[in-house]
Amino acid sequence: MLTVLGPASSSLCGGVTRRGFIRLGALGSAFTLADVLRAKESQTSTARKDTAVILWWMGGGPSQNDTYDPKPNAPAEVRGPYGSVQTAAPGVRFSELLPLQAKVADKVAILRSMSHYDHNHPDAAHLVQTGYHEKNVQFRGQFYPAQGSVVAKVRGANAPGIPPYVCIPDAYFARQGFYQLATYLGQQFDPVNSGSEPTFRFTGPGPSFSLPAGITVERAEDRKELLRRLDAASKRAEPAVGGLDAANQKAFELVTSRAAKEAFDVSREPQKLREKYGTNPWGRSALLARRLVEAGVTFVTVNHYEADVDWWDDHYTIEANLKKRLPPFDRALAALIEDIHDRGLAERVLIVAMGEFGRGPRIDSLAGRGHWAKAMSVLLSGGGVKGGHVVGATTADGGEPATHRYGPGDMLATIYHHLGIDHADSLPDKQSRPVRFVDSGEPIRELF
Repeated sequence: MLTVLGPASSSLCGGVTRRGFIRLGALGSAFTLADVLRAKESQTSTARKDTAVILWWMGGGPSQNDTYDPKPNAPAEVRGPYGSVQTAAPGVRFSELLPLQAKVADKVAILRSMSHYDHNHPDAAHLVQTGYHEKNVQFRGQFYPAQGSVVAKVRGANAPGIPPYVCIPDAYFARQGFYQLATYLGQQFDPVNSGSEPTFRFTGPGPSFSLPAGITVERAEDRKELLRRLDAASKRAEPAVGGLDAANQKAFELVTSRAAKEAFDVSREPQKLREKYGTNPWGRSALLARRLVEAGVTFVTVNHYEADVDWWDDHYTIEANLKKRLPPFDRALAALIEDIHDRGLAERVLIVAMGEFGRGPRIDSLAGRGHWAKAMSVLLSGGGVKGGHVVGATTADGGEPATHRYGPGDMLATIYHHLGIDHADSLPDKQSRPVRFVDSGEPIRELF
């Protein structure tokens, strides 16, 4: 029988790790990168140091009713154009267009009662990926650092010569702006773009390992000369810019790292496995994500869009959009889930598939579903998540939580917890004021 879990008053399984990484009050305005490194070296924690996260960002907002929270007994306008199938988890049903994910449902948990109040893409995306609500970010810009950038600064990479934070194929959020950057943390904590797959902004052939203008490996006589050039460039930069020296060093390390180049090379995988993922952008992106976390990347965000049916914003012709989009998505994510478990990475790597909000509970006159932040579904796998069960439930039409409401901050806190990061810790903004990693929220113990 399906068990729907709600909140509990007991502490998170094993207790929420209080790493105490940085206490701004003790550092004051003298907070520097050296302080960060010294604090990191001196901290003690029982959390694994090699944990990683793959965030499959479903930009635009996937329909909960048409993916992980089907309503098979509801009227047609609520149920949607497609039926549902029984999954490998007793009592749990997915859309009939997700049969491969249904087969691995015993390895996933579905959070069905996530909810918030930002109904436009930019503000919602900013909230879900940073943990902070800001209005009109489309015009005002990203305010707070994205989760991947926080992870890059606090945890770093799990292996030398590997970037800590990568976006596949880039950090562009579907024509709405950048909400996956480091902002005041410094540009050295921005994601590395994997490239390879074209999007609306990025069409380059490979990863964005770039050095400052006028500085190239070819022009430098040797490693020592290149380092000298980088050092000179950083000294010319104004201190207020911040992060240039570290960004230069990161670029140099990536340009010269064989480990990084090999990690980004999906062609090194067996052809049979590539076919299992799908020989298309969806499949290649998912397979690359697995390669990256296995090589030592700590946080990977998969941003996949295509020129047609480019994202999950299904205001129109949702029936045709789902039929085109869901099969390759189903294949790629199911293969990723199986691969993570088959390769013994399930405890170390957490997979999270979600967007910035859900869709309206009823098909409207435009043959689509509008923006809907009151209810959304999230898929999780690995990372110690208990497979084969559902947390939370929605009303009969899928429009609102019928059980405890979880917010984006709860999901972010859960991700940080998996990585051994105390979500209540803080880092300084440009004015040296302490800013918590999550504005509000607690790890969701019911997932574990």
